[in-house]
This record gives sequence, C-alpha cells and structure tokens, in this order.
Amino acid sequence: MKSIKAVILIFSLFLSLASQSSESSLLLEDEKNTVSVFENTVKSVVNVTNIKKARRGFFDYDATEIPVGAGTGFVWDTDGHIITNYHVIEGGDSFLITFHGDKKQYKAKLVGKVSNKDVAVLKLVERPKTLYPIKVGESKILKVGQKTMAIGNPFGLDHTITSGIISALDRKIMGIGNVRIYGMIQTDASINPGNSGGPLLNSRGQLIGMNTVIYSKSGSSAGIGFAVPVAIIKRVVPDLIKNGKVTRPGIGIGPASEYQKARLGIEKGIVVLYVDPEGGAGKAGLQGFTRDQYGRHYPGDIILAIDKKNVNTIDDIYHVLEAYKVGDIVKADILREGKIITKEIKLIPINDN
Repeated sequence: MKSIKAVILIFSLFLSLASQSSESSLLLEDEKNTVSVFENTVKSVVNVTNIKKARRGFFDYDATEIPVGAGTGFVWDTDGHIITNYHVIEGGDSFLITFHGDKKQYKAKLVGKVSNKDVAVLKLVERPKTLYPIKVGESKILKVGQKTMAIGNPFGLDHTITSGIISALDRKIMGIGNVRIYGMIQTDASINPGNSGGPLLNSRGQLIGMNTVIYSKSGSSAGIGFAVPVAIIKRVVPDLIKNGKVTRPGIGIGPASEYQKARLGIEKGIVVLYVDPEGGAGKAGLQGFTRDQYGRHYPGDIILAIDKKNVNTIDDIYHVLEAYKVGDIVKADILREGKIITKEIKLIPINDN
C-alpha cells in the first residue's frame, strides 16, 4: 500500500514539474529574463512613505503625523540601510518602509543626504528577520540599446516592473540646488510618480542606476526617464553611512551669480565674488570683488580653466573637481586685469548636504 502511495506521489510531482516546464517553454527568452530578474530582486525593493508632523490649528498642541509623499527605495546592506532619492524624503520627519509580501510598516530614520546628487540614505529602526541587499553592478560599461528594467511603486501600485532600453548615456540633468547631475542614464523604461528612488537594473538583475526624473508636461512617463548612475551612488553612499554627509574637494570661493556676470558683460569663466582666506584659493592669492570708499564694486579674478579644462559655471567646477581628492593640487588659469596668470590651488574639503 505504501509503495502505491509513493508511486502516486512521484507521478503527481512529475506532472507538476512537466506542467511548469510546459508553461515556462511558452515564454520567450527575453520574457524569462524579465520574470527571473523580478523574482530575484523584488525582495530588495521597498516602498518609502514620507511622514511629516503637522498641527491642524493654533491650539493643536499634539502634532499629527501625516503622509506627505511616497516613493521607492532599495536595500543596500544587511545593516538595514535603504537608498532612495533625496526628493522622496525631502521635508519628512520620519519614514515608513514596506517590503514585498509583508504588510507591516517598518520605521526608518534619515542617516544622510546629498541633495545635489538626489541621493539619501535611511536606516531601519526596526527590520524584518531577513534583508536582501540589492546586487550592485557598474555604470561605466553600459551601452546604448541594452535592456533595462525598473522596479518601483508607480501611483501607489506596489512593486511593479517595467522594461525598456538605455536610450542615451552621459546626460546632464538639472538637480536640486541648480547644480546639474552629470552622467545620467536615459531610459525608455516607464518611470512614473512613485518610481523615484527605485532601482534601474540590467539583464543580470544588477543595480545600474536609481530612477529619479520624469520629463513630461503631465508628470507621467512619456518615454523619457532618467536615473542617477550607480557609480555616483557607490561614491557617495559610504560617506553618508559613515559621516552623515559627503565631503568633496573644493577651492574655497563664492562665485558671482549669472545675473551679476551678465551685468558685468562677462561671458566666459567663473567670476570670483569672494574668497575664503583659509581656503585653497585664498592661500593661493585669488582675489574677489573689492569696494572703494564710495561703495563702488570692482570685479576680481575670473577663473577660466582648471588643469586646462574650461569652466564657465559652478556646474563645471563641480564636475571637473569630482575627479580629484581633497589635498590634491590643481592649476587654475586666472584672468586678472587683462592678463592670464596661473595659480596652484590646494583642494580643501567641502561638505555637501
């Protein structure tokens, strides 16, 4: 009798496997890849709810917690760090994290942010038994035309996947604080409201970018989405986790605004408004605006290039100096009183926030 039951059990198992194999064989290889990436990655992707304390009136002494926004994030490590966009958590007092297949909401706190890269790090105050960190890839080896997939929570619909291709690389997109983010990935994988902060994946299920921007008049996906490349994420996240801020190299100046520059009739270079006397530029002898006894202002130095790389905006300085470390020495070509001189400037630490 037992042997008959064993045979029946084996036969049932065989039919089940055969059925699964038959269903699987109906899928194209590209479809199988999308299914596999979703199933293997979805546990690494979370929903992020931004909570703000608000008072409903003058006599409301107990602030009420209200959700003011939502987006997506992903698990970075087994210590409970969650990566998302800065604009997803901006203005929030606390945050709630939801995992796929888990109805519980887990509290998280802000660890650090760098607004001009649109990156923020949260840490779970409480966490599920098991965390599944996302697999991290490379963004330097990407090719236009290769497959991309985005997992997120568009319009509040939990854990949705869309697929497409890389449409372009090295895009410059204006970020928060009027500083452009360089090296952005452009994709036609649908990125709708709620997808922000979610992972952009390659066909191996590896993180290649973080979905961040939609370019359309309606705010919905119109075939043009952008993602912060994983190279930037890998560079800034360790600093945020360790120090709560990102330290980058700078020269220690305050540039004149584009309006001031236009008023002076200057088209090229960075007009130095003021100089930190303890900074690299100050110690190198750069000069900012001066004012005479009658209150009239006179422009100071104009930085034309750094190590022979032309700079015309503060964006340009950010981008050029990203290739250096604090303590490195750069050569700046300076226009002073109609003559071009060269100054060696030691880079100092500047904290982003």
